Amino acid sequence: MEIEAGLEEKVASMMKRADKTLLNSLGIEFTLLSKSRLLAQMPVDERTRQPFGLLHGGASVALAETLASVGGWLNVEGPGKAVVGIEINANHVRSVRSGIVAGEAEPIHIGGKIQVWKVSITNEDGELVCESRCTLAIIAG
Repeated sequence: MEIEAGLEEKVASMMKRADKTLLNSLGIEFTLLSKSRLLAQMPVDERTRQPFGLLHGGASVALAETLASVGGWLNVEGPGKAVVGIEINANHVRSVRSGIVAGEAEPIHIGGKIQVWKVSITNEDGELVCESRCTLAIIAG
């Protein structure tokens, strides 16, 4: 995993808390963590498929909100602050039956109270699977 310089300690503290969470349950693995861009992968397998054998839309949304929330948290400065998702939308444009999907998150707006993130999820051929936008609120943590 590639981590932006200066964020190593913050990321290490988050990863300690990730055990037995949705992140691990769905097999989400980060490959790049920075304040301006995050990348993660998620398998399309029995954990993330719906009963008809396709990637579950909810799993895509979970990947998108995970990326946006971690990105938002990396951008929050100072003690006692956290981010929470207050709105997310997702357009599912292509189905996936197996393999790995990759998510890429980038901030649209980083404010003092609200953040907005764009998350694109692609298949192994680089084709768009899901486009999402997530709005986060900065709260006392």
